[in-house]
Amino acid sequence: MKNTYLTGYMPLLSILLFSLSFSIYGEGQIISFFKWIGLYKGMREIMSAGEIKVSLLVMIALFMFMLLSALKLIAQTIHELALLFFSKDVEGESLKKVRSGSLIFFTGGTLSIFCAFSVWALVIVFFVTAFGYFVFYLYKVSAGLSVMGLVGIILYEVLSWALFLLVVIYSGFRLYQGLLASLPI
Repeated sequence: MKNTYLTGYMPLLSILLFSLSFSIYGEGQIISFFKWIGLYKGMREIMSAGEIKVSLLVMIALFMFMLLSALKLIAQTIHELALLFFSKDVEGESLKKVRSGSLIFFTGGTLSIFCAFSVWALVIVFFVTAFGYFVFYLYKVSAGLSVMGLVGIILYEVLSWALFLLVVIYSGFRLYQGLLASLPI
């Protein structure tokens, strides 16, 4: 079957799987933290342990779903801008070729379920999956690119993500410094 829309649901399933994996890990860590600071016992007077676990799981999964969806939107925009700037393809055939790469993220999301015991395992699976998709993406679009176009796409993608990451890290540090400066110590 050669339908271009066959894998249209895979990004949603991938995001759900990664969200579930990160939320399973996060739920365990937050419950451990609540026990450590003595908050868990008070919560148990209001809710059962199962209710606490499910509530935390849903809230963390919702947060992760929003975060991963935003990252997917940013990645899609960066990919398409890179193709706009560097590709000779004006018909959009490159995008059709890349669409089946969602299976890479689906496989990574499925694998992440088994790695929910360790944040490092989850991060490694996520980044290996993203890198695998990037290599697949470059392989599929390389037919419509010159050598300089391929180098341009790689540089554009790497610099875009590096700039995005630096802005987030800088903003986080500035917020942290502002928070520390406002404390009456």
